[in-house]
Amino acid sequence: MPPIDTTNNPTYSPGLDGVLAGETALCHVDEGEGGLRYLGYRVSDLADQARFEEVAYLLLFGKLPTRKELKDFTTQLAAYFALPAPVEAFLGVAPPAAHPMDILRTSVSLLGMTDPDTSDNSHDANVRKAIRLMAHIPLIIATAYRLANENLPVEPQTDLSFAEHLLYLLTDRRGDETAKAMAHVLDVSLTLYAEHEFNASTFSARVTASTMTDLHSAITSAIGTLKGPLHGGANEAVAEMFIEIEHCERAERWVRAALAHKQRVMGFGHRVLKKGDSRSAIIQQHAEALSRICGDRRWYEIATTVDRVMQQEKGLYPNLDFYTAVAYLLMGIPRELYTPLFVCSRITGWCAHIIEQQDHNRLIRPRALYTGPPTRNYVPLDRRS
Repeated sequence: MPPIDTTNNPTYSPGLDGVLAGETALCHVDEGEGGLRYLGYRVSDLADQARFEEVAYLLLFGKLPTRKELKDFTTQLAAYFALPAPVEAFLGVAPPAAHPMDILRTSVSLLGMTDPDTSDNSHDANVRKAIRLMAHIPLIIATAYRLANENLPVEPQTDLSFAEHLLYLLTDRRGDETAKAMAHVLDVSLTLYAEHEFNASTFSARVTASTMTDLHSAITSAIGTLKGPLHGGANEAVAEMFIEIEHCERAERWVRAALAHKQRVMGFGHRVLKKGDSRSAIIQQHAEALSRICGDRRWYEIATTVDRVMQQEKGLYPNLDFYTAVAYLLMGIPRELYTPLFVCSRITGWCAHIIEQQDHNRLIRPRALYTGPPTRNYVPLDRRS
């Protein structure tokens, strides 16, 4: 490839690193403090005091709900705890070996064909579609996984919170004190994953939405983007690393060997948050508490050892995915569902961004820096040697 001439392109930035590509009122990533705010609210306060349903309402409606508004919202969600027949039929014939994200992507596309507001791209219709997707996606993930493993799907429950319901769908756990503790930590992780400005999947959703296509098409783009291992699969990779390490006594030796062989240690560093991810400290506290409740500190002790060595040797801090993997291992959530589980949370942020984009739309159409050959004259076929 010829050298890139940036003389007339001083703002060129590979991977759009640091480029301001749009405006949003939904989320502010504070690079200086490593903080995060959703519509002005500190994510630490939301994770500590709010249920995930409140956070979803905040992102979709721009304000925290009153008690009545929250009740109405959860009632709306429960009303959609049944999949359309074509989606159920597809899940019944999907190849058992198919990647769960592929099944989810195709299911969402199919939902777009069956949604009662499919031809209406107005603001209110998009909010209704978002609520239906929030209800349907956990059912799709759980049903597909159970069918692939020759298990019967469980019946949705309307008396549980969103996190309790999701835990029940994925693990059959509900009711006892340990299950309640797991659901609480799951709820916190959903809040922390709900939104993060112009990350890759959100940006792809906004690019698609900027053409004024339908919401389901934009969400399909986002799911395809999230599937990539450089974006959505990090917590699954972290869990696989912990399982490979197996015992705390092996952790330090394993990390140092990985670094010596220049292998990537998953769960560290962030494209934007160079000084650490404030969300990581939040989920770490909950992962430690859940480890005590479950009487199983193995994964947490492995994680803290890896964390210590990485800070000592590389000056890198864990991101949100790192200690989330500890929590999900304790919950018994199948590892192949970690990235689809991400979608159960981020669907709220994606939909909010799509709605925001189309409410104030301008087609996203950047330019490229040309690095090909200079102008050449066409040579007729019979004169080419």
